Parts: sequence; structure tokens; C-alpha cells
Amino acid sequence: MARYFDVHPVNPQPRLISQIAAMLQADALIAYPTDSCYALGARLGNHAAIERIRNIRKLDDSHHYTLVCADLEQVGHFVRMDNAMFRAVKASTPGPYTFILPATKEVPRRTAHAKKKTVGIRIPDHPVVAALVAELGEPLVSSTLLLPGEEVPMMEGWMVKDALDAVVDAVVDSGECGTEPTTVVDWSLGFPDVVRIGAGDPTPFE
Repeated sequence: MARYFDVHPVNPQPRLISQIAAMLQADALIAYPTDSCYALGARLGNHAAIERIRNIRKLDDSHHYTLVCADLEQVGHFVRMDNAMFRAVKASTPGPYTFILPATKEVPRRTAHAKKKTVGIRIPDHPVVAALVAELGEPLVSSTLLLPGEEVPMMEGWMVKDALDAVVDAVVDSGECGTEPTTVVDWSLGFPDVVRIGAGDPTPFE
């Protein structure tokens, strides 16, 4: 049975954030809200959790996992960016965007795309996520919580707990969440390619 955390959406309680981070450090898999929609998350290097995400969502090897980072400094450890990429990411974050970029050797092999050696990066505009990543001290490996056969992600914590109680270790609830995933921009070939239009305005990259 998953632990249920009721976290304030604007002023997240430090005690609860510390407890969630401790679970992540102990290799838990969590469901948590972002500025776009619910996501599944685990600490970087938690290979078992990546397999659990793969099984929950029925993903194949072409899926891009995302590193949810605290800031651009942290992003720089895990992806390679030229000046144009850096300026674009800086202008769009924090916000509901995922950028697919070439991964550095700091990204575990199972987290990067098997063939392209790329990974998604993201800096959400959400106080709970910001507090959690800061407390954890490293990125969250993350994937949108969109279940097989569903067209729209769940938007409330109790719904997530009902559906995933047996397959995740914790559910973080901070009120109603959105249902639109991030806008995904693939910049791995040196130019922006909008591969999914979502919550973020795609206009700057078209």
C-alpha cells in the first residue's frame, strides 16, 4: 500500500518533503504532481524503479525518460548544450517543457535513450517539485503518469492512489493537478523540433 502525503501546494511542509526524499533515497517509486500533470519519479540510478515505470506504462525502448532538475546548473551535469540550446532552455524554464538533449556520461545507461544516447530534461514551475528536488540533492528520473489505454492523465491524488496503490510506494497530493503533459522539444540534432505540443507554448521553437 502506497503512503499518502498531503502537501501544501504553495508552502510545502519541510517535514513531509524530508520524508518523501528519504523514501526516494531508499529507492522508492513515487507519483507526484507537476506544473503540467502527474508523473512517476525515482532517484537517479534506481534501475529497479525504471523497470517498474516501464511495466506500469507498458513502455518500449524508444521511450525518453526525463531528468527533473532543480536548476540550469544541475542540468549542465547531465546534458550537452551549445549556446543556442542553453539560451532557449533558460528562457523557457521553469515551466511545462521537456527538452531532449545529448546525455553526458553522468546519465546512467538505462536512463538514456538506448540508441540515441539522449535524455529529456525538465525544470518544473511547481513549489512541491522544487522543494523535493532540492531536498533530494539530485534529479528525479521521471515519466508522465499516463496509463496504457488512457488519453488523459489523472488529475487528483486520490485517483492516483486508487489506481496505483499496489505498484508505487508513495503518492504526493498537493491539490488538483493539470492533465496536459509538457511540450517536448527535441534538440538532439542541433535544432529545435517540437515532437509533442502540450502545456508549454510551442511557438518559440517552431
